[in-house]
Amino acid sequence: MEYSNKYLHIGEEIDPDDYVICKYKISTDLGMDKAAAAIAAEQSTGTWTGISTLNEKIFELYSGRVTAIEGDIATIAYPKEDFSLDIGGIPQVLSVISGNLFGLDALKGVRLEDVTFPKSMLNDFLGPRFGSEGLREVLKRPAKPLVGTIVKPKIGLSPKETANYIYEAGMGGLTNGKDDETLSNQKFCPMEDRVVAVAEAIDRVKEETGHIMIHAINVSTDGHKIVEVAEKVQELGASEIMVDVITCGFAAVQALREDPSIKLPIHVHRTMHGAITKNKDLGVSMNVFAKLVRMCGGDALHIGTFGVGKMTGSATEDFANQRACIGDDVPYKTMLPVCSGGMHPGLVEKLVEIAGTNIQIQAGGGVAGHPGGVRKGAMALVQAVDAAYEKIPAETYRKTHTELDEALTKWGSA
Repeated sequence: MEYSNKYLHIGEEIDPDDYVICKYKISTDLGMDKAAAAIAAEQSTGTWTGISTLNEKIFELYSGRVTAIEGDIATIAYPKEDFSLDIGGIPQVLSVISGNLFGLDALKGVRLEDVTFPKSMLNDFLGPRFGSEGLREVLKRPAKPLVGTIVKPKIGLSPKETANYIYEAGMGGLTNGKDDETLSNQKFCPMEDRVVAVAEAIDRVKEETGHIMIHAINVSTDGHKIVEVAEKVQELGASEIMVDVITCGFAAVQALREDPSIKLPIHVHRTMHGAITKNKDLGVSMNVFAKLVRMCGGDALHIGTFGVGKMTGSATEDFANQRACIGDDVPYKTMLPVCSGGMHPGLVEKLVEIAGTNIQIQAGGGVAGHPGGVRKGAMALVQAVDAAYEKIPAETYRKTHTELDEALTKWGSA
């Protein structure tokens, strides 16, 4: 293969407003300079051999530039002119920054660890409509972590049973509920019936207690249908919508955010992300996906449990995901980080100690699996959050809170 040294611009200063800047972790038997040049070539103006149609003007204007190599990390900057946001959008962006490079035979492994976009590109996206503060305003919960559940089992409950679950969760004090990622419009739980039943359950909770709760209906579907489906569930009384962003695509989130008819918060699930993010030597980091979700308009995003839940992920990785949600380096509202996956009341104290309070803590089995049922499971989770927020050890708080005590007895603590 011919990888021209002309792609190498080590130490050269570039204007961040003119380039999309990517960091790649590379594993290769080639020298790092050749490997990085191979990526820059493949993703911009080059191919496996020299070509007569690549002239100096094209090369200078549109070629990727390897600006730094530090250990196994290469920084490659792509001119913003390489990108087409009006038609190509996020799909085309991903084709450039994370496209064919993964198939290059000369690379044993390559992982896109980070990306930074120029202001001119960021300004083409709206970012979250509600974001962290907007969701807190809706729920009248300005400071404490939001506390939610996922209806369990994932599939199988009828609309009436789903609504009863949400009613019990709301009566137990939870602020958020959501469909699981595999629930859509199956015959045992038709979407329209589920939306109406859940909305009525949430209304009952408010009428009986004054407590405010929202529930995210999974509208994940084919690209050409997603706005129509979201409009329908909104019309039927949904209080939030959910999108499986990896399976539907980032453009699905963007379509919902930019359509003026959709007024609901967008809860973004990351199902299937592990196929792309889990291998530390191959794929794309969740940090990159978090940045894209915020650009496209997600209001809340699953980011991991900082190493205390059932899903793979370390505190270091999830801090990067959290920064992508709440950092002030982009012109958007902050996006609420959601911690979900194997959560239960015994893990809350450790999670809040690590991640802070600007999060949404969500438990499915950790609510439904409580010995006293869903309502007491919800109460136990709320109690764990209250204790962590007030900096009271859970072992102390359990002495005066039966539901938390029962949960800790069953599941233990982190």
